[in-house]
Amino acid sequence: MAHLLRGKQAGLQRDFSAGLHPQLFAIDEIARFGINSQIGCLAYDPVQSLLAVGTNDTQFGAGQVYVFGQGRVSVTLPLPRKASVKAIHFVVDKLIVVDSKNEISVFSLETTRILASYSPPGSVTALTTDPCLDFALIGLQNGEIVAYDLDRQCPAPLKLPNFWKQQHPKVRPTSVVTLAFHPRDIGSLLIGYTEGAVIYSFKTDKPVKFFRYALQPGAPGGDSDPTSSNIPRYPRLTQALWHPTGTFVLTGHEDSSLVIWDAKDGRKILARTIQSTNVDVPGDASKSLGSAPGTFALKCPLFRIAWCCKENPDDTGILIAGGSPTTTLEKGLTFIELGQTPVYATSSWPILTQHFEKTKSQHTLRTPPNAEVVDFCLIPRRSPHYAGSQDPIAIIALLSSGETVTLSFPSGHSITPTNQLHVSLSYVHPFVSHVSLAYVERTRWLGMVENRSKGPPILKGGAETRHSMKRFANRNIIQAAHADGTVRIWDVGHGDEIENQKMLQVDVARAVGRSSDVDVTRMSMAGATGELAIGLRTGEVVIFRWGQNKDHGKDLRHVEAKGFGLDTLIDRAEPSIKEGLVPLTMFQGQGQVTTLTMSDVGFVVAGFQHGGLVVIDLRGPAVIYEAGLDDLTGQPARGSFRKSNSQSQHQAEWPTCVEFGVMSLEGDDYSSILMFVGTNLGRLATFKILPEAHGGYSVKYAGSSTVEGQIITIAPLDAQLGDPVEATQSSVAGLREGLKIDGVILVVTTSGARIFRPSAAKGAHKRWDNVFCDSAAVVRYQAAGYALLGLFGDGSAKTFSIPALKQIASTNISHILDVRRFAEAVVTPTGDMIGWTGPSELALLNVWGTGSDLTRSLDKLLIVEALTPPRPTISNVQWMTGTLHVTPADMDALIGGPNRPPSKQMMELRRAEEEQQRAMKRAATTETPSPEKDQEGYWAYMQRQMQERTQNLNIMGDNMDHVEESSSDWGDDVKKYVSKQKKKAVMGCKYLRNVSHYLPIAESSQLLEANSVFELSMSTLFTCSHRSSTLPYCQSRQHPPANLPHDCHACMRYSSLNQEAAFRRNYDPEIDSLNMKIRMHNLRFAQGTATAETGVRLGSDVKRYMELNDELMEMIMEAKAPYERVWGRGSA
Repeated sequence: MAHLLRGKQAGLQRDFSAGLHPQLFAIDEIARFGINSQIGCLAYDPVQSLLAVGTNDTQFGAGQVYVFGQGRVSVTLPLPRKASVKAIHFVVDKLIVVDSKNEISVFSLETTRILASYSPPGSVTALTTDPCLDFALIGLQNGEIVAYDLDRQCPAPLKLPNFWKQQHPKVRPTSVVTLAFHPRDIGSLLIGYTEGAVIYSFKTDKPVKFFRYALQPGAPGGDSDPTSSNIPRYPRLTQALWHPTGTFVLTGHEDSSLVIWDAKDGRKILARTIQSTNVDVPGDASKSLGSAPGTFALKCPLFRIAWCCKENPDDTGILIAGGSPTTTLEKGLTFIELGQTPVYATSSWPILTQHFEKTKSQHTLRTPPNAEVVDFCLIPRRSPHYAGSQDPIAIIALLSSGETVTLSFPSGHSITPTNQLHVSLSYVHPFVSHVSLAYVERTRWLGMVENRSKGPPILKGGAETRHSMKRFANRNIIQAAHADGTVRIWDVGHGDEIENQKMLQVDVARAVGRSSDVDVTRMSMAGATGELAIGLRTGEVVIFRWGQNKDHGKDLRHVEAKGFGLDTLIDRAEPSIKEGLVPLTMFQGQGQVTTLTMSDVGFVVAGFQHGGLVVIDLRGPAVIYEAGLDDLTGQPARGSFRKSNSQSQHQAEWPTCVEFGVMSLEGDDYSSILMFVGTNLGRLATFKILPEAHGGYSVKYAGSSTVEGQIITIAPLDAQLGDPVEATQSSVAGLREGLKIDGVILVVTTSGARIFRPSAAKGAHKRWDNVFCDSAAVVRYQAAGYALLGLFGDGSAKTFSIPALKQIASTNISHILDVRRFAEAVVTPTGDMIGWTGPSELALLNVWGTGSDLTRSLDKLLIVEALTPPRPTISNVQWMTGTLHVTPADMDALIGGPNRPPSKQMMELRRAEEEQQRAMKRAATTETPSPEKDQEGYWAYMQRQMQERTQNLNIMGDNMDHVEESSSDWGDDVKKYVSKQKKKAVMGCKYLRNVSHYLPIAESSQLLEANSVFELSMSTLFTCSHRSSTLPYCQSRQHPPANLPHDCHACMRYSSLNQEAAFRRNYDPEIDSLNMKIRMHNLRFAQGTATAETGVRLGSDVKRYMELNDELMEMIMEAKAPYERVWGRGSA
C-alpha cells in the first residue's frame, strides 16, 4: 500500500507510468565496441585492405578474431571452442586462425562463417601460407611439417620429416619455429628449427642448405654474458626469414644475435646485434654494459623481425622488435636501413659484409615508455608478397601491456587512430580511462565534421551493411578519455543507421601544457551546442568549443592571458586541425574534479573533491560563482529527511551530481533557471541563476535538503505531465514571456529514491531492498509513459513507476555487463544502457526490446573485384642458366599429389566458360542443343578439350616450325656462347666477354630470343665471373664501373640505360602481369580447359610482351652506338 501514498506525498495527481507493464521490459544487446580481451596477434591483408585482431582467452572474455575494414566495417569471428588466438593469416578469400589448443580454423571472408576445422597430429609451432597456393604448411613441435588443403578442406598428402634431426641425429629434440616461402621461387622453403635453419627444395625433394650459428670460446655473442663466453655454444634460433629477393637469409637467436647468411652457398656473412657487429669473433668487440660498473645488462628477446623493402626489392631495411638492453629508457622498434643491396654476381665477400656492417642509418621508432613492443603488423601499400613487407606505409605495434600504437614508416611518427582505424581499435590505442555519454541533437551532430590534416587511409576494405533509420531527435555521443590525454568523440547510435560516422578528437594534454599526469575524471557535452567540458584529477577544467583554428599548421608558444578567473587557450589548438573542437578556456580548481555538467544554455558547473563549487558563464567566458559547500548559508533542518549527527558533520563533503532545470520553487510565483547540486553525504543544494541589469547572470543559494546516501541522479520533472524540465534553450527563452512550470525533483541515491518539490519540502520516499543502486535515469517508452531505470549491485536492471516508485520489472544483466563497473554505466532517456563488459569493451543495450542478441554483424568483408597481384618469379637469366622454376600450379601437384581433383576455383572457371559457350551458341543459331551435350559430364568435357587442344597445338606447331627455322642459327650461337662461358667460369676465366654483337636481332625473333638476348646483355655488362676484390674496368682507364669518371660518358650512358632497362624488365607491373597471364593460358592448355578465346588471348598477350621487350632493347641500342665508337665492338 505504500506505493499508493507516494504520489499524494509528493503532491502529484497523475501516474506517469500508467501505460507501462512488465512485458515491455526485455533486454536487447544491440552492439559492442572495443576489444573483449587482451590482444595476442595482428594480421593485415593489403589486397582487401582488412585488419584482423586476435585476442587471448582471459577472465574477461574468450579468444576471438575481429576483422576491421573502412569506416564502421567490423565482423567478429568466434573460435569453435574456448581458446586463445596464436596466429592469423589472410589467404585470398579465407582467414586462417591457429589457436592455443592447436586447432586450425578456416573462415570464409565472403560468408564470415567458419568453413572447416583441423587438428594436426601434434602441437602447432609455425604456419605459413601464400596467396598463390591453396595450401597451408604447418610446422609441428616434433620437427615435422604437414600440409592442409584449404580448397578441399582436408589434409594434403605432403609430409616433410625433421630434416635437422636427419642431419644431426645426436642433437637434442628440435621443433619448427618458422616457415617461409622464397619470395621469388615458391619451390624453396625456409624452415627454422630451434637449432638452426634449413632450405628445402620442392624441386629436388630434399634440403639443400643448413645454417647453424656457432660461437667459439672468447666470442661475446649477442648477450655478451662473460660467464659463458669461454665455452663453445650454439644459441637457439627464434627467427628465420628471407631477404626480399631471396639472396640472403637472416636468422635471429635467443641471445639477440642477428646472423646474415648467403642463401646460395650457406656461408655466414655477418653476425651482429642492434648495437654491435662481429659478435661471433673472439675478443671484446661487443659489450652490453649494465647500470653499475663491472656488470652487464640483460637484453630483451627478439620478439619479431621483418626484412622490409621499398618498391624496389633490392632497397631494404630490417625492422626489429626487441633485442635492446633492458636498461634502455627509450622503448620502441629499431629500424636498420641497409639501402641498395650490392649486385650479388659482381660483389666480393668484403663488400657484402660491409653492406650489413656499415649500414646506411639506424634509428628507433619510439613507443610509449614502460612497455615493450612484442609484435607488430606492417601495412604495405598493395602487395601481399615479400612476406607482407614491401613498401609499407605504417606499422601497428602491439605492446606488452595489450595496447596498440600506430606509427608511420620509416619515420616513426605517431599516427592517431581517429578516422583511420575502427572505433573499437581506439579503445586499446591506448586504453580508455573514462567514458561519458551526451544526448546531442541530431542536426547539431551532423554539422560536427572535423577537418584535420591526415595521411592516406589505412583501412579501405569491406562494405558496411545498411541499417534502418529510426526516428531519434538526439544521438548517443560517446566521449572516451584515453591514457595519453586524448578524448575521442563519436556516435554510438541506437542500433540504427549512423549518418555521421566520423570521429572527433581533442588533445587535453596539449591544452593543459603537459604530456604526463593527464588523468580525465569527468566529461560533459552540451546536447544543443556541442560544447565540451573536461575535468582532470589535478583540478583543471578545460572547455572546448566548435570553431576554426586560425593558426592551422603553426605550433605556437602559449602566451598566458588570464581574465575573469580563467586562462585563455586559443593558441593551444592542435596544428593539424583546421576546423573542429578547439580549446577555449581553462579553470584551475583545488583537488580532483568530482562532477561536471555542461548545460545547453551556456553555463558550466564543476565540483571538486575539496568541496569547492564553481559556475562559469561561457558568454564571457567568466567565473560567476565560486564557493565551498561549507560556505553555503542556511541549515538543512527544515527540509531534512535524516537527522544530523556529530559523525556526519566531520565527514568530508563534495559534489557528486549537478543538474539544471527550469521550474518554480516553493513559494515563488515565477519560474527561473535552477541548479541542483547533490553531494556524497546526501545533501541537495538548490541555486537560482538570475539575469543581471548589466546583461550578465548571478548565482544565488536558495536552500537545501538532505536525503539518505550519496546522490547519483537528479531528475527535474513536470508535475503535471511528467516530462523532463531541463534547462533547454526553448524553456529559457520562454521565461521572458512569463513561462511558469510546476515541477518536482526525483533524487536517486545509492540507498533509495525520493520525489519532492524543491527546495525544502518533504515528499515520497522509497528504500532499496538490501542492495545499492549504482546508476539510474528516467526513461521513456514511446507514448506509454516514464519510468525510473536503475542498475543495482546484485547485477540486475530494475524499472520503477513514477511517482509511486513501485517495481515494474527486473532482469539480470550480470552475464553481459561487468557488475563491478556499474557505477560507470550510463542510462539514456530512450532506455539505452552503455556499460563495460571488460577492461576495453562497451556494450550497448536497450530495455525496451525483445530479449534478442543483435550484435552479429552483416557487414561485407570480401570485395571480389580486388585481385591479388602476380607473385614475383625468378629472373630470365636464372631461368636460362638452368634454374628450375616451379610455378604455383606445379606446387599444387607437389603438395596435393597427382590424384588431387581440380580446385574449386578451376571448377568455377570451367562452369563459367561452359556457360559462356552455350550463350554464344544460342546467339549464333536457333537450333536446339542436343540433350547429350547439355548433360556433358566434367571428364567428358576434359576429353573433348584435349582433342581441341591437340588440333590447336598442331596449328601452332606449324607456325613455330617456321620461327624455329628462321632463328636456328641465332639459337645455336647463343647455346655455344652459354656453354663457352660456363666452361670459362669453371676453368677460372677472369672476366666474361661482352656479347654486344648479339644485340641486333631479326624482326622474326620471338619471345624466347628477345628475353635471352636482353638478359644476357644485362648479365655480362661489367660482370665478374667470380667474387673477388678486383672489379672489371674500362679499356683505356683502369677503374671500376661503379666509380666511373665523369668524362667516361659512353660507359655511364650505357651502364645507366642497362640498369634502367633491367629494373623495368624485372619489376614493371605490366610485364609481370603479362608473364603471369601467359603462364595461366599455358596451364589451361595443359589441363585441357582452354577454349578458342584462350588461344586468342594468348596470342595477344605474347604480342604485347614482345613489344615491351622491343622497347627495352631500343633503349639499350640507343646508347650502344657511342659506346662501341669509344671502346670498340665487343669490348668490356
